[in-house]
Amino acid sequence: MDLADYSKENLWQMLIEAVHASVMYPTHKSYTRDVILKETPNITPIELAQRLNMPLGEAIIILNELADKQKTTNP
Repeated sequence: MDLADYSKENLWQMLIEAVHASVMYPTHKSYTRDVILKETPNITPIELAQRLNMPLGEAIIILNELADKQKTTNP
């Protein structure tokens, strides 16, 4: 496999697929939405990953998805 063949978009999609396959993903996402973001709305992905003891990639995807959802519900 030649990593040069993958664009940033391809790698981003692969990261999303990997995170969504995680057993804990739905629990982490709902806890982040319902508890953590209410306590700390500007939490960084690194802080979230440390707080929930999860991979940084998962934290990035969760915060990105929740931010996107927030934008669509509150334009």
